[in-house]
Amino acid sequence: MSDIIHLGLIGDNIAASQSPRLHRLAGDQNGRRVVYDSLIPAQQGLGFDALFARCADQDYQGVNVTYPYKEVAAAMVCIDDPLVAAVGAVNTVLFTPDGPRGFNTGYSDFFAAYRLVRGDADPGAVLMIGAGGVGRAVAFGLLALGASQIRLADCDSGIGRAVAQDLRDLRPSAQIMTGTEAQAMAAGASGVINCAPVGMVGYDGTPRDGHLTAGASWAFDAVYTPVETRFLTDAAAHGLQIISGSELFIGQGVDVRALFTGLPLDLARGTASHENLDRHRLAVGQPDHQAVRNCRRWFRWDRDFRTGLAGIRLHPRRGREYGP
Repeated sequence: MSDIIHLGLIGDNIAASQSPRLHRLAGDQNGRRVVYDSLIPAQQGLGFDALFARCADQDYQGVNVTYPYKEVAAAMVCIDDPLVAAVGAVNTVLFTPDGPRGFNTGYSDFFAAYRLVRGDADPGAVLMIGAGGVGRAVAFGLLALGASQIRLADCDSGIGRAVAQDLRDLRPSAQIMTGTEAQAMAAGASGVINCAPVGMVGYDGTPRDGHLTAGASWAFDAVYTPVETRFLTDAAAHGLQIISGSELFIGQGVDVRALFTGLPLDLARGTASHENLDRHRLAVGQPDHQAVRNCRRWFRWDRDFRTGLAGIRLHPRRGREYGP
């Protein structure tokens, strides 16, 4: 077997991603060379479909998929996990002899990140800005956490309505609101979440103004490049408890590492010489939360996530069947 593991990340505006560093670190720790390519369709002169096909035909073991291609990729792979099929988006693809297989760690990683920072605290009513891609996964995580109400704000009303319907299909009693204006949906929200690309490198700004966090107690930003987004720093200034996208990044790194190779990743050892990765362990305005130790709990939290969706029967081939 070759010691070289060939992986990649397909997405737009990914030049500042720390994923290549994370995966190379895991390879170094295990005596394996990892080649992890940043694949931007426009720079490759190919559309997503053609670039994906090229990776499948070459020697890539797998690829990660990020904004804005997660839902497109889901239609091009076999998905064994009925929860991932319900989410309708994938962030990881393995190329196997039987064809590409899709996975999505986003829903359980958000669930774990929330528990890591807020423990058993009730999320309450939550306003989520951006319902596509990672937003779909986070919405399923909110459902498992028992959010009393999920408010989906997306400039594309069709995206919000589609996610809302999928959530109601899984849990008919779920309280879901949709709209295009976050400001009009903010009153009384306990949590405020950004799942829009605004705030990431190349998309400067914030998806909200201070009025959206009035009366809220916590905030989460799915953006982790940079870690200190304006959204989170503003929320921290208003006294909200912060859940950083760094927690999501670390969880995805551990989970995806296991999917790609099964190689262990010692973050405590690696971050001593990789300062940028160490920054990704730290939430804005929060202590370390013993993040390295807690990463080992991600797989247990995935089980707990599924327990949170108890009563929903999922058919492995046909997708959703509905429980009482």
